[in-house]
Amino acid sequence: MNVHILDDWFDTLRGLPCFEKLSEHEVTVWNDHEPDPAKLAERVAEAECLVLFRERTKISADLLERLANLKLISQRSVYPHIDVEACTRHGVMLCSNMHAGTPSYAAAEHSLALILASYRQIPQQVASLKSGNWQSGVGRTLRGRTLGLYGYGRIAGALAKYARAIGMEVQWWSSEEGRARARADGETVPQSREAFFSTSDIVSVHVRLKPNTHGIITSEDLAAMQPRALFVNTSRAGLVVPGALEAEIARGRIYAAVDVFDKEPLTDVDHPLLTSPNVLATPHLGYVTEDEFDLQFSDIFDQVNAFAEGAPIHVINPEVVR
Repeated sequence: MNVHILDDWFDTLRGLPCFEKLSEHEVTVWNDHEPDPAKLAERVAEAECLVLFRERTKISADLLERLANLKLISQRSVYPHIDVEACTRHGVMLCSNMHAGTPSYAAAEHSLALILASYRQIPQQVASLKSGNWQSGVGRTLRGRTLGLYGYGRIAGALAKYARAIGMEVQWWSSEEGRARARADGETVPQSREAFFSTSDIVSVHVRLKPNTHGIITSEDLAAMQPRALFVNTSRAGLVVPGALEAEIARGRIYAAVDVFDKEPLTDVDHPLLTSPNVLATPHLGYVTEDEFDLQFSDIFDQVNAFAEGAPIHVINPEVVR
Protein backbone atom coordinates (compact mmCIF):
# COMPACT_ATOMS: atom_id res chain seq x y z
CA MET A 1 0.00 0.00 0.00
CA ASN A 2 0.94 3.63 -0.42
CA VAL A 3 1.40 4.74 3.20
CA HIS A 4 1.89 8.33 4.34
CA ILE A 5 3.00 9.06 7.91
CA LEU A 6 2.08 12.55 9.11
CA ASP A 7 3.79 14.82 11.64
CA ASP A 8 6.94 12.81 12.45
CA TRP A 9 8.51 16.13 13.42
CA PHE A 10 11.98 14.81 14.31
CA ASP A 11 12.11 11.99 11.74
CA THR A 12 12.15 9.44 14.56
CA LEU A 13 10.23 6.47 13.18
CA ARG A 14 12.64 5.47 10.43
CA GLY A 15 15.29 4.80 13.06
CA LEU A 16 13.12 2.56 15.25
CA PRO A 17 12.85 -1.26 15.08
CA CYS A 18 9.09 -1.10 14.41
CA PHE A 19 9.62 0.66 11.06
CA GLU A 20 10.74 -2.64 9.51
CA LYS A 21 7.10 -3.74 9.70
CA LEU A 22 6.34 -1.40 6.76
CA SER A 23 9.03 -2.91 4.51
CA GLU A 24 6.46 -4.27 2.05
CA HIS A 25 4.79 -0.90 1.57
CA GLU A 26 5.60 2.32 -0.25
CA VAL A 27 6.14 4.75 2.62
CA THR A 28 6.37 8.54 2.71
CA VAL A 29 7.20 10.25 6.01
CA TRP A 30 6.32 13.92 6.50
CA ASN A 31 8.45 15.76 9.06
CA ASP A 32 6.47 19.01 9.18
CA HIS A 33 2.87 19.89 9.98
CA GLU A 34 0.45 21.07 7.31
CA PRO A 35 -2.72 22.50 8.90
CA ASP A 36 -4.48 23.52 5.69
CA PRO A 37 -6.74 20.68 4.44
CA ALA A 38 -6.38 21.66 0.76
CA LYS A 39 -2.58 21.77 0.89
CA LEU A 40 -2.44 18.58 2.94
CA ALA A 41 -4.70 16.83 0.44
CA GLU A 42 -2.34 17.78 -2.37
CA ARG A 43 0.71 16.30 -0.66
CA VAL A 44 -1.00 13.02 0.32
CA ALA A 45 -3.20 12.67 -2.77
CA GLU A 46 -1.80 9.22 -3.59
CA ALA A 47 -2.10 7.89 -0.05
CA GLU A 48 -4.06 4.69 0.48
CA CYS A 49 -3.23 4.79 4.18
CA LEU A 50 -2.60 7.67 6.59
CA VAL A 51 -0.66 6.97 9.79
CA LEU A 52 -1.22 9.56 12.50
CA PHE A 53 0.73 10.82 15.48
CA ARG A 54 -2.14 11.11 17.95
CA GLU A 55 -4.05 14.40 17.48
CA ARG A 56 -1.36 16.32 15.63
CA THR A 57 -3.48 16.51 12.45
CA LYS A 58 -7.24 16.94 12.36
CA ILE A 59 -8.97 14.57 9.96
CA SER A 60 -12.02 16.51 8.81
CA ALA A 61 -14.76 15.82 6.30
CA ASP A 62 -13.23 18.55 4.14
CA LEU A 63 -9.93 16.66 3.99
CA LEU A 64 -11.49 13.24 3.48
CA GLU A 65 -13.58 14.26 0.50
CA ARG A 66 -10.38 15.34 -1.27
CA LEU A 67 -8.63 11.97 -0.81
CA ALA A 68 -10.10 9.63 -3.39
CA ASN A 69 -7.45 6.94 -2.89
CA LEU A 70 -7.60 6.77 0.88
CA LYS A 71 -8.73 3.43 2.35
CA LEU A 72 -7.29 3.36 5.87
CA ILE A 73 -6.39 5.64 8.76
CA SER A 74 -4.23 3.94 11.38
CA GLN A 75 -3.41 5.36 14.81
CA ARG A 76 -3.49 4.53 18.52
CA SER A 77 -5.70 5.66 21.42
CA VAL A 78 -8.63 8.10 21.36
CA TYR A 79 -9.70 9.94 18.21
CA PRO A 80 -11.51 13.23 18.98
CA HIS A 81 -9.58 14.77 16.06
CA ILE A 82 -11.14 12.41 13.49
CA ASP A 83 -14.57 12.77 11.86
CA VAL A 84 -15.51 9.09 12.10
CA GLU A 85 -18.87 9.56 10.36
CA ALA A 86 -17.12 11.20 7.41
CA CYS A 87 -14.63 8.33 7.31
CA THR A 88 -17.50 5.89 7.06
CA ARG A 89 -19.28 7.92 4.37
CA HIS A 90 -16.13 7.93 2.26
CA GLY A 91 -15.40 4.24 2.83
CA VAL A 92 -12.28 4.92 4.89
CA MET A 93 -11.59 2.46 7.70
CA LEU A 94 -10.33 3.85 11.00
CA CYS A 95 -8.20 1.48 13.06
CA SER A 96 -7.06 2.49 16.53
CA ASN A 97 -5.88 0.27 19.35
CA MET A 98 -7.88 1.53 22.32
CA HIS A 99 -6.90 -1.22 24.76
CA ALA A 100 -3.12 -1.59 24.65
CA GLY A 101 -1.83 -4.09 27.17
CA THR A 102 0.71 -1.86 28.87
CA PRO A 103 0.43 1.63 30.36
CA SER A 104 2.31 4.56 28.89
CA TYR A 105 5.24 4.50 31.27
CA ALA A 106 6.54 7.55 29.42
CA ALA A 107 3.44 9.53 30.43
CA ALA A 108 3.67 8.33 34.04
CA GLU A 109 7.36 9.25 34.18
CA HIS A 110 6.68 12.67 32.70
CA SER A 111 3.98 13.29 35.28
CA LEU A 112 6.46 12.46 38.03
CA ALA A 113 9.08 14.68 36.38
CA LEU A 114 6.67 17.62 36.35
CA ILE A 115 5.81 17.06 40.00
CA LEU A 116 9.47 16.88 41.02
CA ALA A 117 10.44 19.88 38.89
CA SER A 118 7.57 21.94 40.30
CA TYR A 119 8.24 21.10 43.93
CA ARG A 120 12.00 21.67 43.65
CA GLN A 121 11.65 24.76 41.40
CA ILE A 122 14.07 23.20 38.92
CA PRO A 123 13.34 25.46 35.90
CA GLN A 124 13.68 28.60 38.02
CA GLN A 125 16.85 27.38 39.72
CA VAL A 126 18.47 26.43 36.39
CA ALA A 127 17.57 29.82 34.91
CA SER A 128 19.02 31.56 37.96
CA LEU A 129 22.29 29.66 37.70
CA LYS A 130 22.62 30.30 33.96
CA SER A 131 22.03 34.01 34.50
CA GLY A 132 25.02 34.24 36.85
CA ASN A 133 23.10 33.97 40.11
CA TRP A 134 22.95 31.21 42.69
CA GLN A 135 19.91 29.79 44.52
CA SER A 136 16.66 31.58 43.69
CA GLY A 137 14.28 30.11 46.26
CA VAL A 138 13.41 27.19 48.53
CA GLY A 139 11.65 24.07 47.25
CA ARG A 140 9.50 21.49 49.00
CA THR A 141 9.92 17.76 49.76
CA LEU A 142 7.47 15.21 48.35
CA ARG A 143 7.93 12.53 51.00
CA GLY A 144 4.90 12.42 53.30
CA ARG A 145 2.66 14.45 50.99
CA THR A 146 -0.57 13.16 49.48
CA LEU A 147 -0.86 12.52 45.75
CA GLY A 148 -4.46 12.49 44.54
CA LEU A 149 -4.88 10.51 41.34
CA TYR A 150 -8.01 11.25 39.31
CA GLY A 151 -8.72 8.20 37.17
CA TYR A 152 -8.21 4.57 38.17
CA GLY A 153 -6.31 3.34 35.14
CA ARG A 154 -2.94 1.97 34.05
CA ILE A 155 -1.01 5.25 33.79
CA ALA A 156 -2.24 6.44 37.19
CA GLY A 157 -1.33 3.02 38.59
CA ALA A 158 2.24 3.35 37.34
CA LEU A 159 2.51 6.86 38.79
CA ALA A 160 1.17 5.60 42.12
CA LYS A 161 4.03 3.09 42.33
CA TYR A 162 6.59 5.81 41.63
CA ALA A 163 5.04 8.09 44.24
CA ARG A 164 4.98 5.40 46.91
CA ALA A 165 8.63 4.59 46.18
CA ILE A 166 9.58 8.10 47.29
CA GLY A 167 7.39 8.01 50.38
CA MET A 168 4.19 9.70 49.24
CA GLU A 169 0.66 8.82 50.31
CA VAL A 170 -1.76 8.06 47.47
CA GLN A 171 -5.52 8.50 47.24
CA TRP A 172 -7.94 8.18 44.34
CA TRP A 173 -11.01 9.59 42.66
CA SER A 174 -12.68 8.30 39.53
CA SER A 175 -16.03 7.29 38.10
CA GLU A 176 -18.34 5.36 40.41
CA GLU A 177 -17.14 2.12 38.82
CA GLY A 178 -13.49 3.18 39.13
CA ARG A 179 -13.91 4.11 42.78
CA ALA A 180 -15.50 0.73 43.46
CA ARG A 181 -12.54 -1.05 41.88
CA ALA A 182 -10.13 1.08 43.89
CA ARG A 183 -11.86 0.28 47.16
CA ALA A 184 -11.98 -3.42 46.26
CA ASP A 185 -8.21 -3.26 45.70
CA GLY A 186 -7.72 -1.79 49.16
CA GLU A 187 -6.89 1.72 47.94
CA THR A 188 -7.78 4.95 49.73
CA VAL A 189 -10.84 6.71 48.31
CA PRO A 190 -12.11 9.81 50.15
CA GLN A 191 -15.76 10.04 51.12
CA SER A 192 -16.51 12.82 48.66
CA ARG A 193 -15.18 14.55 45.58
CA GLU A 194 -14.66 17.75 47.55
CA ALA A 195 -12.66 15.84 50.16
CA PHE A 196 -10.45 14.36 47.45
CA PHE A 197 -9.53 17.77 46.05
CA SER A 198 -9.21 19.49 49.42
CA THR A 199 -6.97 16.87 51.06
CA SER A 200 -4.58 16.22 48.15
CA ASP A 201 -1.32 18.14 48.09
CA ILE A 202 -1.07 17.25 44.41
CA VAL A 203 -3.87 16.25 42.02
CA SER A 204 -2.81 14.48 38.82
CA VAL A 205 -5.42 13.72 36.17
CA HIS A 206 -5.31 10.49 34.14
CA VAL A 207 -8.57 10.09 32.23
CA ARG A 208 -9.32 9.44 28.56
CA LEU A 209 -10.94 12.36 26.75
CA LYS A 210 -14.37 11.18 25.61
CA PRO A 211 -17.71 12.95 25.17
CA ASN A 212 -18.69 12.17 28.76
CA THR A 213 -15.36 13.34 30.23
CA HIS A 214 -15.17 16.78 28.58
CA GLY A 215 -14.96 19.35 31.38
CA ILE A 216 -14.92 16.70 34.08
CA ILE A 217 -12.64 18.93 36.19
CA THR A 218 -14.60 22.04 37.19
CA SER A 219 -13.90 25.44 38.67
CA GLU A 220 -15.39 24.18 41.94
CA ASP A 221 -12.92 21.27 41.99
CA LEU A 222 -9.95 23.59 41.54
CA ALA A 223 -11.29 26.05 44.10
CA ALA A 224 -11.53 23.22 46.62
CA MET A 225 -7.78 22.57 46.39
CA GLN A 226 -5.75 23.79 49.36
CA PRO A 227 -3.46 26.82 49.01
CA ARG A 228 -0.15 25.95 47.30
CA ALA A 229 -1.54 22.65 46.02
CA LEU A 230 -0.32 21.47 42.62
CA PHE A 231 -2.63 20.51 39.74
CA VAL A 232 -1.02 18.26 37.09
CA ASN A 233 -2.49 17.46 33.68
CA THR A 234 -0.61 15.24 31.23
CA SER A 235 -3.79 13.73 29.78
CA ARG A 236 -5.89 16.19 27.77
CA ALA A 237 -6.74 19.87 28.22
CA GLY A 238 -10.38 19.20 27.36
CA LEU A 239 -10.82 17.35 30.65
CA VAL A 240 -10.87 20.75 32.38
CA VAL A 241 -13.71 23.24 31.93
CA PRO A 242 -12.41 25.87 29.46
CA GLY A 243 -10.80 28.78 31.29
CA ALA A 244 -11.20 27.23 34.74
CA LEU A 245 -7.52 26.50 35.33
CA GLU A 246 -6.42 29.87 33.98
CA ALA A 247 -8.88 31.61 36.29
CA GLU A 248 -7.74 29.68 39.37
CA ILE A 249 -4.07 30.27 38.54
CA ALA A 250 -4.79 34.00 38.20
CA ARG A 251 -6.04 33.99 41.79
CA GLY A 252 -2.54 32.96 42.86
CA ARG A 253 -3.67 30.21 45.26
CA ILE A 254 -2.50 27.05 43.52
CA TYR A 255 0.24 25.86 41.20
CA ALA A 256 -0.07 23.86 37.98
CA ALA A 257 2.10 21.63 35.82
CA VAL A 258 0.58 21.06 32.39
CA ASP A 259 1.67 19.17 29.29
CA VAL A 260 -1.53 19.66 27.26
CA PHE A 261 -3.41 22.66 25.89
CA ASP A 262 -6.74 23.45 24.24
CA LYS A 263 -4.92 24.38 21.05
CA GLU A 264 -1.81 22.50 19.98
CA PRO A 265 0.80 23.37 18.96
CA LEU A 266 0.51 26.35 21.30
CA THR A 267 2.22 29.36 19.70
CA ASP A 268 0.71 32.13 21.81
CA VAL A 269 3.63 33.14 24.04
CA ASP A 270 1.26 35.39 26.01
CA HIS A 271 -1.01 32.49 27.00
CA PRO A 272 -1.66 32.72 30.76
CA LEU A 273 -0.42 29.17 31.33
CA LEU A 274 2.93 30.18 29.81
CA THR A 275 3.33 33.52 31.53
CA SER A 276 2.30 32.67 35.10
CA PRO A 277 5.19 32.00 37.51
CA ASN A 278 2.92 29.43 39.19
CA VAL A 279 2.80 27.17 36.11
CA LEU A 280 5.33 24.72 34.72
CA ALA A 281 4.38 23.98 31.12
CA THR A 282 5.79 21.48 28.60
CA PRO A 283 4.80 20.98 24.93
CA HIS A 284 2.86 17.68 25.09
CA LEU A 285 5.89 15.52 25.84
CA GLY A 286 4.15 12.84 27.89
CA TYR A 287 4.31 10.16 25.21
CA VAL A 288 7.29 11.56 23.29
CA THR A 289 10.11 9.06 23.84
CA GLU A 290 11.77 6.68 21.39
CA ASP A 291 10.70 3.71 23.50
CA GLU A 292 7.07 4.80 23.62
CA PHE A 293 7.01 5.53 19.89
CA ASP A 294 8.41 2.07 19.11
CA LEU A 295 5.73 0.47 21.28
CA GLN A 296 2.86 2.53 19.91
CA PHE A 297 3.81 2.44 16.25
CA SER A 298 4.46 -1.27 16.39
CA ASP A 299 0.73 -1.58 17.10
CA ILE A 300 -0.13 0.94 14.40
CA PHE A 301 1.97 -0.79 11.76
CA ASP A 302 0.40 -4.14 12.72
CA GLN A 303 -2.94 -2.53 11.89
CA VAL A 304 -1.63 -1.45 8.48
CA ASN A 305 -0.40 -4.95 7.69
CA ALA A 306 -3.58 -6.60 8.92
CA PHE A 307 -5.64 -4.34 6.65
CA ALA A 308 -3.37 -5.10 3.67
CA GLU A 309 -3.82 -8.81 4.34
CA GLY A 310 -7.61 -8.47 4.35
CA ALA A 311 -8.06 -9.14 8.07
CA PRO A 312 -8.26 -5.69 9.72
CA ILE A 313 -7.87 -5.31 13.48
CA HIS A 314 -8.90 -2.64 16.00
CA VAL A 315 -11.60 -1.36 13.65
CA ILE A 316 -13.53 1.65 14.97
CA ASN A 317 -16.08 1.88 12.12
CA PRO A 318 -16.87 -1.72 11.10
CA GLU A 319 -19.59 -0.42 8.77
CA VAL A 320 -16.95 -0.03 6.07
CA VAL A 321 -15.87 -3.69 6.26
CA ARG A 322 -17.01 -5.47 3.14
